[in-house]
Amino acid sequence: MPEALEAVMLICFGFSWPINLIKNIKAKTAKSMSLFFILLIIFGYVAGIAAKIVSHQINYVLAVYFLNLIVVSLNLVVYFINRKHDKNSCE
Repeated sequence: MPEALEAVMLICFGFSWPINLIKNIKAKTAKSMSLFFILLIIFGYVAGIAAKIVSHQINYVLAVYFLNLIVVSLNLVVYFINRKHDKNSCE
């Protein structure tokens, strides 16, 4: 039961990342994005994954951690693409 509740929390929290990713792609600017925030979230997911591995709790919840990590990491890629757009628009 604890794994199911953890998975539900991760899924609910994870639904915001694709929405945020689409918004950031459409915006084509990094002005509303925070690199520190994105890195902090990535660090949190990496810590959650490490906790699962260290405690030998390898189960389906780990897949949800990885899915969220991938989508947040895509936001990191978009941040740098949008930063490049911002730099090019100032020239």
